[in-house]
Amino acid sequence: MSFERLEFDTHRILAGLKPWVECESPTYDAAAVDRMMDLATYDLVAAGASIERIPGRMGFGGSVRATFPHKDAGKPGILISGHLDTVHPIGTLEVLPWRITEGKCYGPGIMDMKSGNYLAIEALRQMALAGIETPLPVTILFTPDEEVGTPSTRDLIESEARKNKYVLVPEPASADGGAVTGRYAIARFNLKAQGKPSHASWALEDGRSAIGAMAKKILEIEAMTTEDCTFSVGVVHGGQWVNCVSSLCEAEVLSMAKRQADLDAGVERMLALSGEEGEVVFEVTRGVTRPVWEPGEGTLRMYELARDISKEIGFDLTHGSAGGGSDGNFTGAMGIPTLDSIGARGRGLHTLDEHIFIDSLVERAQLMAGLLTRLT
Repeated sequence: MSFERLEFDTHRILAGLKPWVECESPTYDAAAVDRMMDLATYDLVAAGASIERIPGRMGFGGSVRATFPHKDAGKPGILISGHLDTVHPIGTLEVLPWRITEGKCYGPGIMDMKSGNYLAIEALRQMALAGIETPLPVTILFTPDEEVGTPSTRDLIESEARKNKYVLVPEPASADGGAVTGRYAIARFNLKAQGKPSHASWALEDGRSAIGAMAKKILEIEAMTTEDCTFSVGVVHGGQWVNCVSSLCEAEVLSMAKRQADLDAGVERMLALSGEEGEVVFEVTRGVTRPVWEPGEGTLRMYELARDISKEIGFDLTHGSAGGGSDGNFTGAMGIPTLDSIGARGRGLHTLDEHIFIDSLVERAQLMAGLLTRLT
């Protein structure tokens, strides 16, 4: 088959991937993300793509849209959708440096999802070198803000997806190495407690602590978790002076549900927490939301094709719905056939143990190439 003619080489892939991983690109550092977009742009052009740089907005970095030469350019084809931002702040390389040991390769963002994105480019590069043309035109869109819910580029992703027949998302593989054919709904919330300041020693009783009120609300919110809808407080900021009763405390909440109705009910419960108690005003505002993506016939047909290809490569590709959002939530919920989590296998994403399994690099590059050559 076509992908078997391609000369994928693990050492060459690692050499190309290393600069990507060592270019730290946390979401909230627009300049850092743009530097990562520069690296990706170079490799895309080297693979034969034409590039459009899209300026960032809302304080985030920009995006890159790459199109590859094709006789049917402009007609509906395949969109490869990926993000180049990570959760790791600048300086993470000092404690999580690029290193290779015992069949694993470590580094910030290597699993989520720089390796998968790089493999997509490598697949197209090797196909061009081998003179293999895809049946459908291919577009790659790299965006800068997935790790915070894609607030600035959701409409860009959806607009690009509408122009295409299929969407491939090279997010990291599931724990068992499988693909994702559906995702749960996710909502984010911003919390604000406003209290009354006072001196924390000689006038303690005159103050109303925003931090104290927030602490009680956090326990209340996380106790709302059920099997159908979960609530997790992941960010808290409060106070400025230890000798002053805090007048402001802010937090962020992530909620996930398997069904849209469960998420909608959870949203109502969260918004109902707004109010005033004990002279502390508590406010809940809704942030970005990812809709439930339930697999349709088109997605399941894509999966069956991917599974056939995986068996030819030498492994069996499983599938299922998953928690944890991705931009596949958007395209899948639109009804566009979407296959997610076809990137590298690994462990520890979003942690200081993030790594990929090196033996998955050629495997997943072949899988991507196989899909690109057989989707019609």
